[in-house]
Amino acid sequence: MSRKSRRIGLIVGILGAAVAASVLLSATRKQPPKKPVENLAILVEVVELEPVDTRFPVRSQGTVRPRTETVLSAEISGAIVEISPKFVAGGVFDANETLMRVDPTNYTVAVTQAEALLRQRRIEYEGAKKLRSQGYRAESEFASAAAALATAEADVVRAKRNLERTFIRLPYAGLVRSKEADLGQFVNPGTRLGVTFATDHAEVRLPLTDRDLAFVDLPYAAEITVTGESRGPAVVLSADQRGRQVEWPAQVVRSEGVVDESSRVTYAVARIEDPYALDSDFEPLPMGTFVTASIEGVALQGLLRVPRHALHGSDQLLFVDSENRLRIRSVNIVRADSEYAYINGGAAAGERVILTALESPINGMPVRTADDSNESRREKVAAKGGDEQP
Repeated sequence: MSRKSRRIGLIVGILGAAVAASVLLSATRKQPPKKPVENLAILVEVVELEPVDTRFPVRSQGTVRPRTETVLSAEISGAIVEISPKFVAGGVFDANETLMRVDPTNYTVAVTQAEALLRQRRIEYEGAKKLRSQGYRAESEFASAAAALATAEADVVRAKRNLERTFIRLPYAGLVRSKEADLGQFVNPGTRLGVTFATDHAEVRLPLTDRDLAFVDLPYAAEITVTGESRGPAVVLSADQRGRQVEWPAQVVRSEGVVDESSRVTYAVARIEDPYALDSDFEPLPMGTFVTASIEGVALQGLLRVPRHALHGSDQLLFVDSENRLRIRSVNIVRADSEYAYINGGAAAGERVILTALESPINGMPVRTADDSNESRREKVAAKGGDEQP
């Protein structure tokens, strides 16, 4: 055999050995494990709707006003001869305390004269009565004496009342808003002396819209007592004082019972006890303070609550049905605050609502939830015969 033939035989042998080795390796190679098809549906966070019982506080605002305010005016004429040191703007006085005194000289004299005339008329009346019983006086003369006595008695009452009017007093404890007369000034009936108000109570008119009225239990007219007040919901008033927020308790005592024609609101009136903290430990609440009010709302039961950010648009929620498909549905929102929205229609307890923000949700698109992912993971571990690792 020639050298060329041996070389060709060697090449053929090498190629045959390579082919045989390749066939042997292919026959003995293990099949690679099949990887399960992954679910590419969007993973979302869901919450299950549960009924809750809650109260919705109603927000309003208003200005603190005195319940009782008086414009003091002179009832008689004369010079002011006495003024209390408390009769200044901001002065606090007690009930029936003398704030000022008009010169009583003329009125004291008038009382003395009226009493002297009364004594004379009584003597004349007794004499006329005695003479009539003896037949010496006519009935008309006796009637004239009786009328004169009655007039004298009325004059005494009038003179004493005018003397009493020289004292400027008020039947309540209060505070002086303004002083408009001073010592030595001559006043006539009707002259303004100042403005005062009572400090036992203060009031705030709180405007409420028709929507607000659905959540507030205002007293009805039939519930208002003879004092013009009833016991309504509790109110918390707040305002900034000296760089910090202060709160005061109050109570709705009545509603004004009419709808304001210009603003279409109804006014509820809240009362504050002892606004100047004369007999309590609260911070004083000066008249004229602008306050924010939180009115206790009525209790509502069985509402469904969802986080506010779960809303899609103004009144839509994204639900996950039993087949893990997204469903877009409109719901009836009773009320919403900064954290939650409350629903009373369009949804049912136990339904799942998506909390994850989706840019372009499509009705019917498949989704995955965290519970579904955990269940799938447990199934994979069980199929391998191993334990799930945390």
